[in-house]
Amino acid sequence: MNASVAIQVLPKVEGNAETCRVVDAVIDYIKSFNLPMTVTPFETVIEGDYDVLMEIVKGCPKVCVEARSE
Repeated sequence: MNASVAIQVLPKVEGNAETCRVVDAVIDYIKSFNLPMTVTPFETVIEGDYDVLMEIVKGCPKVCVEARSE
């Protein structure tokens, strides 16, 4: 089943540079799935198979933690 999701990442870090670094890490993670996506100022919209989308959603917080964010 195809679907779309919008993901917004709000990392708890100090400073704009750190925020951008964590958000960029999440966007790179999402891009690695090669699905149609649109990055906007407030969220990233992804289209694809529902199960794959849920895998991506579950993985985003892990990417934040790996990037040293809460």
